[in-house]
Amino acid sequence: MQSRCVERSSAGLSVVRSCVLLLFIHLSTPVEARRVRGGRAQTRRAQQQQQQQQAPVYRERVDGPESFPLDFTAVESNMDSFMVQIKNLAQSLYPCSAQKLDQDMKLHFLKNVSVTCNDGSPAGYYIKESKGSRRWLLFLEGGWYCFNRQTCDSRYETMRRLMSSTKWPQTRKGTGILSPQPEENPHWWNANMVFVPYCSSDVWSGATPKTDHSDYAFMGSLIIKEVVNELLTKGLQNAKVLLLAGSSAGGTGVLLNVDHVAEQLESQGYRGVQVRGLADSGWFLDNKQYKFTDCLDTISCAPTEAIKRGIRYWGGLVPESCRQAHVGEEWNCFFGYKVYATLKSPVFVVQWLFDEAQLTVDNIHLTGQPVHEGQWRYIKNLGQELRSTLRDVPAMFAPACLSHELITRTYWMDIQVKGTSLPRALHCWDRSLQGNIHINSSHGNHSHQKHKAAPVRGCPTHLIDSCPWPHCNPSCPTIRDQLTGQEMSVIQFLKHMGFDVQKIAQQQGMDPRKLLGMLNNGS
Repeated sequence: MQSRCVERSSAGLSVVRSCVLLLFIHLSTPVEARRVRGGRAQTRRAQQQQQQQQAPVYRERVDGPESFPLDFTAVESNMDSFMVQIKNLAQSLYPCSAQKLDQDMKLHFLKNVSVTCNDGSPAGYYIKESKGSRRWLLFLEGGWYCFNRQTCDSRYETMRRLMSSTKWPQTRKGTGILSPQPEENPHWWNANMVFVPYCSSDVWSGATPKTDHSDYAFMGSLIIKEVVNELLTKGLQNAKVLLLAGSSAGGTGVLLNVDHVAEQLESQGYRGVQVRGLADSGWFLDNKQYKFTDCLDTISCAPTEAIKRGIRYWGGLVPESCRQAHVGEEWNCFFGYKVYATLKSPVFVVQWLFDEAQLTVDNIHLTGQPVHEGQWRYIKNLGQELRSTLRDVPAMFAPACLSHELITRTYWMDIQVKGTSLPRALHCWDRSLQGNIHINSSHGNHSHQKHKAAPVRGCPTHLIDSCPWPHCNPSCPTIRDQLTGQEMSVIQFLKHMGFDVQKIAQQQGMDPRKLLGMLNNGS
């Protein structure tokens, strides 16, 4: 029975591949050709599509082995329907699918046992390989930090999984940009996925082992280096693109390590691998707190003071070019707007304009009680400050929402800025860099790519909301009342935040009803 099941599975998969290819060819055929074969229904459908005046879909042709088996950009406008057809077809032809194709990432501990988590347990990574793909996505997990013996002891008691690997599960499921499902991850679903758990508590910067005289190891930077070395034995040596991504402390870790990784590969002779960065929710400000408090714990300590203490405790490393720009004050390199200009590798920045973690360290706590006018003014000013630091970043996605982290959320495709989703913006960035590489290679330039890439018409990469209030973007994630758990509308949320519609309308010189309409529409 088992052998018949295997035979049927193999045959079913072959048929699935053939049918997928036929479906893709059909959907990629020029509209004119399908209209002739499809008759009047196709003609009506084509006319309706023309009447909708949708923006043109720009398709990319990628040369060489980097090409995916399927480029889902061609069916992006009808992705849901397409994937339903594929899944139904696969299920009907794969009856032995009780043992589903394993798409989870599997745990591997580092072979170099001297590179460890805080408590000396082995560091590691999760990986799902995609044979034939030359694209690699290496994701750095986030999760705050600790900066002295007291805060690290407290962290070890309450968040041990972020300091030790002793209870890591054997597998992890990828979501958002780590998902292997094309309907959730249309442009990176077929990449080799690597998830590196955060267990160093040093914003991925440390290079200090545990010794008889120190209670904890801080080896975040070395963990990344060792993971890259091991991946070079698993196919990374043949990669075309390595995207170093991360969220929160992992996003800051991307900014601190992307040039290190590029230099590591280049020094070992792998000059053909294009190293890029994707920093999500790691663009923190060293601004003045709303309310000053003593630096007693991670949450209440001002970001500048916490990092100043931490970088000494961790033995933290920063990019060489940034270190030279801030000799003796290397802590500056942990803040995105200061380190970004010194980087050689291209980086895409994803940042909520009203980041919850930033508000927390600034001592604005939204705990169910309406905020008063001073807090409201501080929150609004935070959005303006973030906007100003992102003004000169050519590749970025900054929605005016109150949230934290995005790229691994299952809803990451739903958030839009000026009508463009984050996956679409990343795809446009990918295309612009590809065009830039062709230009550089034709001139014999193989050094790190510069931040600015040739823009692709109709494919935006600099996306930042202009509306001034938290959640004024209608695609923002759902807000829930922290006491009742019930969903809140934008107006309910703003009133809860102490937003006075009558007063603001008077200040703006407009009718309150018009302001309410603007808020409802996300203007």
